[in-house]
Amino acid sequence: MAHNPHAPQGPEGNHDPAGSTQMFRAFVDEGEPQRRQQAAAPSGPKTGVIVAVVAVIVVLAAVAWLALG
Repeated sequence: MAHNPHAPQGPEGNHDPAGSTQMFRAFVDEGEPQRRQQAAAPSGPKTGVIVAVVAVIVVLAAVAWLALG
């Protein structure tokens, strides 16, 4: 296996001769914050707007039913 002097070494000093573990960890750590932002951002405001619209429709229907009944 080849020695890669540019691969980051962990604080525990374990050496991965191929460097694949360090590269995989860097790849996983790099992509994690982006997934959190994409998953959290659209669901919050959309859900609140949908619930508010449904609540307004129910209240208006109840008021109209009482007024006309």
